[in-house]
Amino acid sequence: MVEPKRPASGKVRTKIGAALVQGEDKSNRHWRTIFLAELAETSNVTAASAAAGVHPSRPYKVKRMEPGFAREWYGALLEGYEHLEMELLHRLRFGDPKETDRKFDNANAMRQLATHRDSVARERAIRDNEDVGAIKASIEAKLCGLREKILARRAGTDGFVSVQDNG
Repeated sequence: MVEPKRPASGKVRTKIGAALVQGEDKSNRHWRTIFLAELAETSNVTAASAAAGVHPSRPYKVKRMEPGFAREWYGALLEGYEHLEMELLHRLRFGDPKETDRKFDNANAMRQLATHRDSVARERAIRDNEDVGAIKASIEAKLCGLREKILARRAGTDGFVSVQDNG
C-alpha cells in the first residue's frame, strides 16, 4: 500500500495517479467540500464526484487512505439518509406534491433506508459516543471546579466547614 505524502503543513496528501487526473476540473482545488456537500444532498458518489469535478475513483481512493476524510464521508451519508427519512415521512404524511415533474419512488426510498440501516445506526452510535465523551468531560470539569472551591473554602476556615443551623 502506498503511504500518503505529508507536506510541510502536516496535512495528509494522497497521491492520485495520472489516469484519474485526466478529465478532472483542474481549477477546483476544494473538491472535497463540494463532494461532501453533494454527497449529503444526494447520497450518490457519482453525482457528488461530477458536481465536484473529479473522477469518481478519486474520492474512493482518498477515503481508503485518509481516515479523516472517511469520517467526513460517513457523516455526509448519515446526513443524506436523515434527509431521505424526513422527505419520506413528509410524503407519507401529506402525500406527493403534484406540482413537481420529478417522481419520488417511496418504495425504493424505504428499501434504501432498510438496506443502509446498519451503517446509519453505526454512524449515529459513533456520533452519540462522541457527544457522551464531551458531556462526561464537561461534568468532570464542573466537578473539579466545585472540588477546588470546597478545598479553598476549607483552607480559609482552618480545615473546618461551618454549617449554620436554621432551626
